[in-house]
Amino acid sequence: MTQIAISILLWGSAIGCGLIAGLYFAFSIFIMNALGRLGQGQGAAAMNSINETILRSAFMPLFFGTTVSAAMVALLGLFRWGAPGATAMLAGGVVYVLGMFVCTVVFNVPLNNELARAGADDVVWEQYLKDWTWWNHVRTVASVVAMLLFILALLDTRSALS
Repeated sequence: MTQIAISILLWGSAIGCGLIAGLYFAFSIFIMNALGRLGQGQGAAAMNSINETILRSAFMPLFFGTTVSAAMVALLGLFRWGAPGATAMLAGGVVYVLGMFVCTVVFNVPLNNELARAGADDVVWEQYLKDWTWWNHVRTVASVVAMLLFILALLDTRSALS
């Protein structure tokens, strides 16, 4: 793969991670707090609406596209082991795929499904707020760390060319 293609893939991964991190950061810092202040019925209904809407939004191609590009970057890092930026490429891809994608599939999505089934159940909503937000923090940190590692890989590969 040419250096230009690798740079494009790294830039796309870094930007995708940054966009995803920003969304997750907003949920972690203020959106979930605001929903929690609404009370169980309104908060759960609002979150269920968000969960339904996001599935039909531009978020989904960004979510899956960034995951695929991060996995490709990780594989490139593995196959180019020893080349400038390879360690950061592999680490960034692994951090993103495990910390964001796997976390989402294993924790956040099942919590969303449980909330959709339960509706406005008091106990489910209170536990959902705690658990979902905790795993969202993990996704946020993983997305930021991966973005930084992809930027580091870009810097390493550029400095090797000069």
